[in-house]
Amino acid sequence: MPKVTESRIPFGEHETWVRVTEPDTPQDGALPLVVLHGGPGMAHNYLRNLAGLVDTGRTVILYDQIGCGNSTHLPEAPADFWTPQLFVDEFANLVQELGLAEYHLLGQSWGGMLGAEIATRQPEGLRSLAICNSPASMGLWAEAAAELRSRLPETTQQILALHEAVGTTGDPEYVAAAEEFYRRHVCRLDPTPQDFRESEEQMEAEPTVYHTMNGPNEFHVIGTLREWSIIDRLGAINVPTLVLAGEHDEATPATWQPYVDGIKDARAHVYPDASHCVHLEHPEGFRSVIGDFLAQHDGPNPHA
Repeated sequence: MPKVTESRIPFGEHETWVRVTEPDTPQDGALPLVVLHGGPGMAHNYLRNLAGLVDTGRTVILYDQIGCGNSTHLPEAPADFWTPQLFVDEFANLVQELGLAEYHLLGQSWGGMLGAEIATRQPEGLRSLAICNSPASMGLWAEAAAELRSRLPETTQQILALHEAVGTTGDPEYVAAAEEFYRRHVCRLDPTPQDFRESEEQMEAEPTVYHTMNGPNEFHVIGTLREWSIIDRLGAINVPTLVLAGEHDEATPATWQPYVDGIKDARAHVYPDASHCVHLEHPEGFRSVIGDFLAQHDGPNPHA
């Protein structure tokens, strides 16, 4: 049986909760994988099944980013506290405290954006990067969301627009209309998996990070990340990169193509009959694609 250890790592005056799953039979040369969750603020729960990659003989590390899940919550922190650099620093602290000399990095949604931010800093131990279901800029994300919204039933579009105009996005009618978008482009499983519900429920209970950085939902981005873009910095990423998305993903090809174009050693994989949560909709297939990619890049660091 894999060994599972949970702990809290000091991060300045705060704490980062981390869960480390170690294989009972380690694969020789298999480097650990660190997983970055989305949101921002959705916590690790919905990515829990990625710990199944431990079956390939590697350690898998999931953690809750500051402000959500089991890590320190800071509901009174000002908006300018919540920056990408904060989470880059938290990750660097985690790697140092866990003593990771070399590792792979996988980020889903916002986690992929964060992974790209980290990779542009060229950390010494980073061996590969998997960017899953992530846009390269929030401008492209907003354009894609608008296009996908235009395909919703006319009545649904009208309800969304009405409540957004008057700021009543918490109204049950608006929430119900937004669910139509989620069913098509976020998670197409019915019922919604428990792991996803857990992440969503903890975010709704304390939405500081998500509402501050993103906004009320996936397609009405009015938070501090609305101007974010990494497109002009992608040339700094110097590790093999896999860009993965779903056929019906809210992260449409237009949002992630800049990663493929801008990162020297990048390739794309689009998973059929899947949306934003490929890892939940097709867990074994997703882990197979990721596992093969990681195994290809477990060798010596060419940048050492």
